[in-house]
Amino acid sequence: MSYAIIETGGKQLRVEPGRFYDIELLHNEPDDKVTIDSVLFVQNDGEINIGQPLVSGATVEGTVMRHFRGRKVLVYKMKPKKKTRKKRGHRQEITRLMIDSISMNGSVIASAQTSDTAASNDEAPAEAVTAEVVAE
Repeated sequence: MSYAIIETGGKQLRVEPGRFYDIELLHNEPDDKVTIDSVLFVQNDGEINIGQPLVSGATVEGTVMRHFRGRKVLVYKMKPKKKTRKKRGHRQEITRLMIDSISMNGSVIASAQTSDTAASNDEAPAEAVTAEVVAE
């Protein structure tokens, strides 16, 4: 299983191909391709690349699925005995990003298609083995 740690919106995320993540607002249209170059860590089948601070040549590519607003956070400020109260609400703008692939030096090391086929290949032999055991 391959994954990467990226930095976007001032936060660090552990991302895997084929999954979606909610991140700070990106100013791209839905169905646009996005390339993230600020990759801090890459792990691919036991091979580890750690950046200082970034891994050189590593990119994470994704597709913007949609934009929406997060849950409301209430901010309530009060000064006791002064009759001063402020109640404010805030909803963060969020982008849902589907991770398509992780690349190192221009070559794709992990993508959503390879992880899907690997999962389906792992399931098929397990069914065949159980069928042989039942036949005996």
